[in-house]
Amino acid sequence: MPSPLTAVMIGAGERGYGAYGPYALDHRDELRFVAVAEPNDARRARFARAHGIPPERRFRTWEDLLSRDRMADAALVCTMDTLHTGPALSALEAGYDVLLEKPMATTPEACVRLVEAAERTGGLLQVCHVLRYTPFFSTLHDIVTSGRLGDIVTVEHRENVVYWHMAHSYVRGNWRRRDVSSPMILAKCCHDLDILVWNLGRCRELSSFGSLRHFRPENAPAGAPRRCTDGCPAAEACAWYAPRLYLELVPLMHAARKSPDLVERLGAAFALRYPRLTKALRGLIPPIDRALDYRDWPISAISEDTSREARRWALENGPYGRCVYRCDNDVVDHQVVTMSFESGASGVLVMHGHSHEESRTMRYEGTRATLRGKFAYGLDDVIEIHDHRTGRVERVEIEGPAGGVTGHGGGDEGLMAAFVRAARGRSQGRTGARESLESHLMAFAADQARLEGQVVALDEFRERTAEAVTTTPLS
Repeated sequence: MPSPLTAVMIGAGERGYGAYGPYALDHRDELRFVAVAEPNDARRARFARAHGIPPERRFRTWEDLLSRDRMADAALVCTMDTLHTGPALSALEAGYDVLLEKPMATTPEACVRLVEAAERTGGLLQVCHVLRYTPFFSTLHDIVTSGRLGDIVTVEHRENVVYWHMAHSYVRGNWRRRDVSSPMILAKCCHDLDILVWNLGRCRELSSFGSLRHFRPENAPAGAPRRCTDGCPAAEACAWYAPRLYLELVPLMHAARKSPDLVERLGAAFALRYPRLTKALRGLIPPIDRALDYRDWPISAISEDTSREARRWALENGPYGRCVYRCDNDVVDHQVVTMSFESGASGVLVMHGHSHEESRTMRYEGTRATLRGKFAYGLDDVIEIHDHRTGRVERVEIEGPAGGVTGHGGGDEGLMAAFVRAARGRSQGRTGARESLESHLMAFAADQARLEGQVVALDEFRERTAEAVTTTPLS
């Protein structure tokens, strides 16, 4: 049996620690982390403890780690969006294979530089397009490319961001502003654009419309303070009231009603129906206590200490307790992209942050059949094929991950398994860096089209980006 692939983790936050780190713990014969770089002391220590990393291999900065002789086969770069380029380029130059969290970078020029560096050094650069590795989208891709639908004429793809996720990440959280992260169409939808490229090929031209419509100061309820915890008169009526989201966990309990765990479903249902009685019975009835003791994302994002007391303090003092109408956010809360593909197909991508549930829904119209699908991260997934000639409706069986539903509907674990195989076999896996570049350039072009009110030809956009790379020094 070959020895495990060794890796260093650069950025041990939610994705590094919670999404990709566990793969090494569950598959010790395949992957082992031997070093970590993370500026947050608590997160660095937490990752090091979990993976048995000695003190001399715990680094505060990626520069400290990558300045040493290469100490592993691969590097995972899971820093914030604006900090991807430096460590990824340095890791490739140092001889590491690189798994890079999406988006690749926050400018089209930086994305191109990363791809060119991988091709020049011969290193593996794989981007975390986790949707490709889910059972749902793998099944969808196989159907579309098999010809079962005939020639694809048009596609409608919707990225439905549930209302509380929009508030958490894109109004109060880390991706709320372009200048500290990236345009929302890139941060949220490079996944979706990648799926469209995977299924339909390259885009020829696109246009886009959208804006920040709702989360603005003029829409605040009368008398609403700057923080939810300062006595908001609209607390009962506001869907984004922070204590309800992060202390009472009401949205998460709604989601738990679809859990495959019967005990968890029953506990969540009881808590939602009898909220006051639930508070009195907490600790006495395990199913109720379990339903109210969830501490993973997004709870873990607001405080390192996830106790109720620490969460309350975080809401009173940190960004996640702010009124959604009184934040410093500027990214859109809805955007539409219309696309013409080189294959002759047309497509529409709709992204919005006002959904009742977190899901992606889609409709593929072919010359032989129509496909309708819903991806709800493994909890309520469905694909139906409506045959034009016979009228028959086929409900397609989607085989879930062997260990049950995991992060991103099985995509996180599938991605990690594919990266380990690719690094060992010196292949690009299911998605190479240059193909990942395509969806990123589409996102940047869509952002430009929205801001400038124009149709963007992708060939010309690619050419301008390539020219800028040659004339603009790397900052």
